[in-house]
Amino acid sequence: MKALFYVIAVLGTGVAAFFSASNKKALSEQLESHEATVSNNRRVSANIDKTQAELDDENTKLTTANEELAVVEASISTLKSDQSSIKREIATVEGELEEQKATLAEAEKARKEIEAALASLGITGPVTMESIQENIRTLTDKQKELNAEVEELTNNNEAAEKSIAQNREEISRLSRRKSERDARMGRNAMSSVVTGVDQNYGFVIIGAGTTSGFKPQTRLLVTRNGRRIAEVTPSSIESTQTVAEIDFDSLAPGVVIQPGDTVILAEPATN
Repeated sequence: MKALFYVIAVLGTGVAAFFSASNKKALSEQLESHEATVSNNRRVSANIDKTQAELDDENTKLTTANEELAVVEASISTLKSDQSSIKREIATVEGELEEQKATLAEAEKARKEIEAALASLGITGPVTMESIQENIRTLTDKQKELNAEVEELTNNNEAAEKSIAQNREEISRLSRRKSERDARMGRNAMSSVVTGVDQNYGFVIIGAGTTSGFKPQTRLLVTRNGRRIAEVTPSSIESTQTVAEIDFDSLAPGVVIQPGDTVILAEPATN
């Protein structure tokens, strides 16, 4: 029995020793693993710190590069603006140059025209300021002479026009007088015939009216065979006939106005 207990004790001790050794080995492995983990964490932390430092350095370089890029872009913008200004100045200068060329061309054209004008007046030679002034004085004197001639011609022309106007006025007056005389002669030649008679009411109807020149205030004579037999006074005048009242005081004794009797003006117009 003691031997059994002994064996059991030995086995227990062996088991304990086995488990103790096993636990020690496991603990040792855990320690090694922990140390390895800590070492790895330190290495990782060191790498993170190094990477962060490198990242910070890169960010600093990037910021500096962006700032330098902004400066370069601003310089480029300034250069472009300066270039545009220079181009505008060049365009302005070119425009002024073209204007100067045009002015010079006009001056040359004017010089040639002056030479041609002077040549037409018999004045030749190079055109200079002195020659131009001398020619101006010569032309001014000649202009004065021509102005005097023009003034004389103008006065003569005005006198002639005045005479023509007077002649025209006289011709017009004579023409009016002739027209009036012709009209009066025409009125003197006006005649018509009696187309109807009403002895009871004392009027006659004459076959002519306003178209023949009869007027209400015109006194008319009734004749027969060239002999006056009565006077009548128009009371109603139409375009083609006239109604006239008989002046019985002027009626020849024993005479009765009849259709067909001639009617003429009582007072012929004077010429």
